[in-house]
Amino acid sequence: MSAGEPGGPGKRGGETVSLRPAAMLRRGIALLAQAGLVTPRADARLLLAHAAGMEPAGLATTAVLDEQVENRYRELLVRRVAGEPVQYLTGRAYFRKISVEVGPGVFIPRPETELVVQFALHRLITMRAQTGPSPVVVDMGTGSGVIAASIVAEYPGTPVVHAVDVSAQALSWARRNLAGTGVRVVEGRMGQALPELDGLVDLVVSNPPYLPSGSAPDLPNDVVSHDPEEALFSGADGMDAIRELVPNAARLLKTGGALVVEHDDSQGELIVQLLRGSGLFDLVDDHPDMSGRPRFVSATRRAGVGE
Repeated sequence: MSAGEPGGPGKRGGETVSLRPAAMLRRGIALLAQAGLVTPRADARLLLAHAAGMEPAGLATTAVLDEQVENRYRELLVRRVAGEPVQYLTGRAYFRKISVEVGPGVFIPRPETELVVQFALHRLITMRAQTGPSPVVVDMGTGSGVIAASIVAEYPGTPVVHAVDVSAQALSWARRNLAGTGVRVVEGRMGQALPELDGLVDLVVSNPPYLPSGSAPDLPNDVVSHDPEEALFSGADGMDAIRELVPNAARLLKTGGALVVEHDDSQGELIVQLLRGSGLFDLVDDHPDMSGRPRFVSATRRAGVGE
């Protein structure tokens, strides 16, 4: 006879049932779904694991949690319903094979950017005959440092990575997340950074601010209220940072070097036209995300132009 069944150990048994992770997750999912949050199951799992001081996978092998965990979990659920991002509540964002620390003042990594990193890694591997085991990579607009950290963690070699951002708050998070990785963290603007690397870089990869300034009313409250504005918006059409980035990337890249840039799903044609019209890049292609929407562009530095 199991706890909580008729004839079981009574109130104490009922309390045991209520403190089982599965039961706690069901209650959390229901609360978050009722509040209209779009990922209630994932949010509840991450918050419960954080309240319990374990990795999410540990919930599957945990029989019962205690009341202190339950109380912490309830507090986290209330704050999530009020609009605080899960990643700020837990202090951590999971991304591909790693996780990074995040908090106020830094952009929270999104799943869409995982495809950008996947493509960038594939491009580096295909260039290995030209670059050797230590390609030079620039992560422009690094934010939390998650792209740079992923490339170091996953590339089968020893890449020389430079992570650039203009925000002092973002750089403090990047330095924390990239400590011990060998990545050089640099303060600088997308259009001016790293003049000492002109013509020496194999890959420039970027998730720049790209949302049109008028799109704020269409965004979820937990985005506009918590992600830093300078990491989200970039002029009337969202292209200001990308326009600044393109000539700088051309200056940094070797002939045949690769540029990979994330963009808004409304900007695919705009950025392709920008890159082709610059005369600085060949093999300009736009790529979709998992839902089929335009998400990032790739291009190759042309020879003999602007050099």
